[in-house]
Amino acid sequence: MTKRDDLTEAATDYALAHGLIGLSLRPLAAELGTSDRMLIYHFGSKDELVAAVLEASNTRSMAYIDAMAPAASLGKAVLALWATYTEHDQVQRCQRMYVEAAALGLLGREPYASSIRASNALWIRTLSAYLERSGVTATRAPGIANLIDATFNGVFLDRPLDDEAESRQIVQDLASALDRPQLGNE
Repeated sequence: MTKRDDLTEAATDYALAHGLIGLSLRPLAAELGTSDRMLIYHFGSKDELVAAVLEASNTRSMAYIDAMAPAASLGKAVLALWATYTEHDQVQRCQRMYVEAAALGLLGREPYASSIRASNALWIRTLSAYLERSGVTATRAPGIANLIDATFNGVFLDRPLDDEAESRQIVQDLASALDRPQLGNE
């Protein structure tokens, strides 16, 4: 690993613990045992550092999905994905950072908008690959991956307002709906 790679991993750990909003180079550098100037030297700019952190966080989350065993049905795949999202602290923190970056990206702020766009494409491919391993056709997998991703993101945004039982029920309803045979495709 290069020095930049080491700094990226350490900065990702820091951002996962402290969040992206309000990220300042001096406290980050102090935590990493370096200076803000050295961070700029290795990354070129704060934006490039943030982009590297978002990419590393996304890569960590995708590794959990890639390691998941195939599910016996599409509904069970949804439930297994939800369990991974909610039971693994690392995935939860990566999802929380994704939501922060997505919110900033919606406002057009860079590097968030570009990083989230790239992350989304990789994330949907990762979810699609898991769904295919779980028996979904390659043709249907991307659309279903987008549906799952949109539902999960909505549930995550509402989680502070809803109780856990309500969140679980939404995911269970999605799993049940996706397990039903499609009309005309039976």
